[in-house]
Amino acid sequence: MASRAVYTLTRSRKLASFRRPVLPSASRKYATASSSDNFINIVEVGPRDGLQNEKSIIPPATKVELINRLGKAGSKIIEAGSFVSPKWVPQMAGTAEVVTAMDKLSGVTYQVLVPNEKGLENLFALLAKHPDSPPIDEIAVFTAATDAFSKANTNVTVAESLEILGRVTRAALDKGIRVRGYVSVVIDCPYSGKVTPARVRDVTKALLDMGCYEVSLGDTVGTGTPTTVGRMLDTVIGVNPVRKLAGHFHDTFGMGVANALTAVSAGIRTIDSSIAGLGGCPYSPGATGNVATEDILYALQGSQYSVPGDLEALVETGFWISDKLGRDNSSRVAKAIRARKEREKGEKAKL
Repeated sequence: MASRAVYTLTRSRKLASFRRPVLPSASRKYATASSSDNFINIVEVGPRDGLQNEKSIIPPATKVELINRLGKAGSKIIEAGSFVSPKWVPQMAGTAEVVTAMDKLSGVTYQVLVPNEKGLENLFALLAKHPDSPPIDEIAVFTAATDAFSKANTNVTVAESLEILGRVTRAALDKGIRVRGYVSVVIDCPYSGKVTPARVRDVTKALLDMGCYEVSLGDTVGTGTPTTVGRMLDTVIGVNPVRKLAGHFHDTFGMGVANALTAVSAGIRTIDSSIAGLGGCPYSPGATGNVATEDILYALQGSQYSVPGDLEALVETGFWISDKLGRDNSSRVAKAIRARKEREKGEKAKL
């Protein structure tokens, strides 16, 4: 959840000048909507949060194919990119090209990160070119639980970022675009240390109050454990509706799956994850990737919970993008499944 920008109050006047028609209600997907109390929504963040920290430039065509493969593998909510300045996050260059070139599958929600009013202007300009078939369904905005991280990330304090996001959210909602929120560093901050759960609670409430339909709580550094995550959730849920919360866990210390299951046990029904465990944060030194989508799906198999996605197809997609990036697949489940298949193949060859 990273980007840096300089903001001006005049942006709000520019945003007001856009005249994008409100999206028909049928095209507005509801990320947390489900007929079952035990349905777990997965927000696939690989194409955005997963790729933003890669060192080499990724061609837009590769991003498009990744999004298409994820959709065909059963992903129902996909974070497709970010309207952030490529000066600060080079990997997010070409997001407009990507979202207009991808296959927009029925029943799949596509969202993009919008860090500020300039990013929203750029999104509005894109949507104005596609009034009958908008390429995205909703946006995500982000802030942090600490001023130190917020300043490193966006050059403003948390309070200042909330003022900016309030304007962005109102402008998006006025155009019929739903808004999802992120709170970074909900357990530890790489710059200021331990984070007080009450701080996470209050920032979360501010995002919900401004109109976000859901707020994702991010263990950006990946230092959380079931104990610290549970303690944080107890405080946050004391004020904020649990069904409007999501969990976002990096796997730096191998606790991603355990923390996700802790969140599910607390009543959260949306988990962010990344194919092949892609990810990392440019402004969180040492943080590794997000918890792998494959690992989350496997962990929930056979439980009372249901989750979307074809595990076998997602495993193949994870190895495909890992090969394209020239990196190791970080999903333990994907590696185990591939090893099992290779062993079975070898055994059949002996017959």
